[in-house]
This record gives sequence, structure tokens and C-alpha cells, in this order.
Amino acid sequence: MQLLWFKRDLRVHDHTALVEASRRGIVLPLYIIEPDYWAQPDVSGRHWAFARECLDGLRKELAALGQPLIVQVGEAVTVLNRLLQQQPIEAVWSHEETGNDWTYRRDQAVGEWLRSQGVPWHEVPRHGVVRRLKTRNQWSRIWEQRMRAPLEPPPVLRPLAVLVDHEMVDALPEARELGLVDDPCPGRQCGGRSAGVALLEGFLGARGESYHLEMSSPLTAFESCSRLSPHLAWGTLSMREVVQATRYRRQQIADLGRKGERGTWAKALAAFEGRLHWHCHFMQKLESEPRIEFENLHRACDGLRDPQPDADRLVAWSQGLTGFPFVDACMRALRETGWINFRMRAMLMSFSSYHLWLHWREPGLHLARVFTDYEPGIHWPQVQMQSGTTGINTLRIYNPVKQSQDQDPHGEFIRRWVPELAGVPDARIHTPWMLSSTEQDTYGCRIGHDYPDRLLDHEAAARAARRRFGAIRRTPESRAEREAIFLAHGSRRRGAGRAAGPRRARMTGGTMGPDEPTA
Repeated sequence: MQLLWFKRDLRVHDHTALVEASRRGIVLPLYIIEPDYWAQPDVSGRHWAFARECLDGLRKELAALGQPLIVQVGEAVTVLNRLLQQQPIEAVWSHEETGNDWTYRRDQAVGEWLRSQGVPWHEVPRHGVVRRLKTRNQWSRIWEQRMRAPLEPPPVLRPLAVLVDHEMVDALPEARELGLVDDPCPGRQCGGRSAGVALLEGFLGARGESYHLEMSSPLTAFESCSRLSPHLAWGTLSMREVVQATRYRRQQIADLGRKGERGTWAKALAAFEGRLHWHCHFMQKLESEPRIEFENLHRACDGLRDPQPDADRLVAWSQGLTGFPFVDACMRALRETGWINFRMRAMLMSFSSYHLWLHWREPGLHLARVFTDYEPGIHWPQVQMQSGTTGINTLRIYNPVKQSQDQDPHGEFIRRWVPELAGVPDARIHTPWMLSSTEQDTYGCRIGHDYPDRLLDHEAAARAARRRFGAIRRTPESRAEREAIFLAHGSRRRGAGRAAGPRRARMTGGTMGPDEPTA
């Protein structure tokens, strides 16, 4: 008997660990609901709601293969020990997980315990992240080899001779039963493989034609982005099947005879595939250096910001009450839907870090909780990148007014999510603090009463942030540390054997949750 431990890989299609386990014997499929995990500060009720729908779909998929999904609640070692007492389990199988610090330590404890029991644990690569990677120089080639490997169809599973029912969960618990606080998210995406497949097909078949043109503005991104990120995060789709489906569609477009028939698909799909590559590039950073979740990657930044944030500023930012309409609209949309596009994620984090001068950890935890597609391996490197603490990236200090004017010129997005400003005309909606008393009465919005005054002068705050970082980055010690960080984490030209150097690192981009690097 082979025990297949499902984690963030909730599917039976293109599931290498499941296929390999099925080749060696009867498979016992297991998912463990771990209360201690759901008590961590970076998880939330919306995460469980999405995962619960994915598990419901996985149960149906396994049932169609003739096998039940065993769901148990408890600490992983305790659950595995209980099953080992009941069944003659020869080996445990799972995908490699690049999760938060809690899952990292959990896996260390499970591995140590299984070794003490003489039970092998086979961890199979999940996508393009390479465990125990020694150098970044060949990483892109490894990623390409994995993405080109044939997809694995669902295996034929031999039925269990005896049903394991001790401590099984019949009905998946609600969030409150796991101790999670109420987390209303009326616009949240639905979980489950069928929802993920429908999104992929809809994006590659119709929605994605203007992806490269419309992914930056929240006015268009909700429709034009793939929205696959939560499905990649929870594994209802494999990265490999998304890459191969994208390449198949690119070939279809290339085969069209007339250029006019191709529309803008070629550029859109090329941009999309590039983001799929970035997805694993960023996850590799946390896999190789787990401390990024808690510590500044560039240690020269230690002490730059107070780890204990200004509580009033943090609350105003997290509630969408900063007095900057576009920032507030993006945060409110994110809280209500669980998703916002990459540029707006970057702007939110940049604003908290540079303008409000908050240490990245607490804002990062808030965003982790509200992102339905929270993927720790992408999230924490991106949080640091947008906060200026990687040492190898250009400071990206987004001007909240310019972003508002560029991405929402007529205030449509602002009026939807900040209805207090509904009566303010286009020319004034981006800077309501400049309204005169007469204008405030005319437009029905009193600043400081109906809508908050801005927390600070954003231009002065940006200048102060640049001065502080400039003083750090000019020191010889800082420069030497940047070289080492780049060698460990900087991007390489695809397939190149050597790094292009720190100057190239300044040009590299990324995302904050998969809708630029993962779509």
C-alpha cells in the first residue's frame, strides 16, 4: 500500500506523485486538515473556503477512479502514525511543497518521524522549483525540461480491500469550525478543477487576446487576466498543463494564414507564457532561502524601518481609508474579491513601504490573508521586492496620483469602490484633498468627514524614502552584499550558463501573486 498525501496539489490529472504511487501498489489518498496551520497569521477564511471547494472536487474525481479520499483532522505525525497502525503502508508519496515557515517545519518533523519508522517518503517536484538548487545558472533549462515532459493522465486505481474509516471526516468543516474568523468575500473565485479548466479555456479561447494591453489597469484586468492564480496555488491545475495548453494555442495562432486573423493573440500569449516562467522563478527564491519570509534579504536594510508599525497607518491602509482614492479603491476591491492585478498589488505594497514607511512584514501578512491566490513562494519575495529590501532591484516607488490618472483616468474604478466620491468630477477625483469647501459642498463629499483627508504628502514621503535608501545602497558593504544576493537569486537569460550581472538584475520584474508571473 502506498499513501498519497495531498497538500497543495488538489487534482488527479498530471499528478506525478499519484501516478508513481499507483504503479507500485494500492493507493491510499489522504488529505490532512491541520488546525495549527489554519491558526497561522498568513491564512484566512477565504483560503479555506477555496480549498474546501477544491477538496470537494477532488473527492469526486477520486471517486470516479474508484477510490475514496481519506480526510482526517489533526497534527500530521499523529494522523500518519494512526494510519500506519491500521494499514501496512510501504511508502508515503507527495509533491514537494514550497510553503510558509510552518509547513517547512512540519515537513521536517514528518520526515524525521517517517525515517524513525523506516517508511520512505518520496517527494516529487511539483513544477519548476528545484529543491537543493546549487546554482541559478541552469535553472531555466531545468524548468523547460519539466514543462516539456508529457502530461500524466489520471491512473487506474486499485480499490482498497478495507475502507479506512477511523477518524475520517464525512463533511468538510466550515471555517468557523477551524477557529477562523468571519471573512466575507462576496466576489471570491470558486475553487475546484472544473472552475480552473473553464478559466483556462476561456482565457486561451477568447478573454486573453488583449492580455498584454489590459493587464495593468483594474478596469480591464479582472476580465483580461487569466485569473488562474488560485488554481495554480492550490494545484487544481498543474503548471505544466497550463504551459503546454498555452503553447498549443500559440501554435494554432501561428498556423493561421493571414496576419489579420491572428489579431493580437501572438503578443498576448507570449506575455502570458513569460509570466508563467516568472511564477517559478520567484518561488525558487523562498525555496532556496526560507528566511525571506521574516528577515530582510538585504541585511543592510535591517533597522531601516521599525518592525512595530504605526498602528493607525496600518489600519487606514488595510481598510482602504488612506485618503488616496485609487489606493483605497484597490484595497477595497481586493478585500471584496480576493484578487487584484499585479501592478495594483505592487502599488499597494509600495505605498505602505515607501510612503507610509511601514515595515513590510505586517502589511505582507494582511495581503497574504486577503489574496485568495496567496502563494508564499511568490508572495514574500515580491513583498520584499516592492519594499526595496532585496538589494538587487530598482526602487519602485509608485506615485499613487499618477497611477490613478494613468490606470483610471475617468475615475470609474474609484467611484465603484469609493462611493463617497461618486459626485466628484473626473478632474478632481484623483486628488480630493485639493477640493475647496465650496466644491466639497457642491459635490456632496466633505473631506475629513465623508472621506478621510490624505495621511501625508506623497511626494515628500517618496523623496524621504529615496534619501534613506540611497544612504544605505552607497556603502561598500551594501554593494558587496548585493553581489552575493544576485548570484543566489538574480534572474539569468533563459538557458544562459552565466549570470548577466547585477546591472541586468535591475531590469527584472515579477509579480506579487500570480497575475503577472503566474498569469
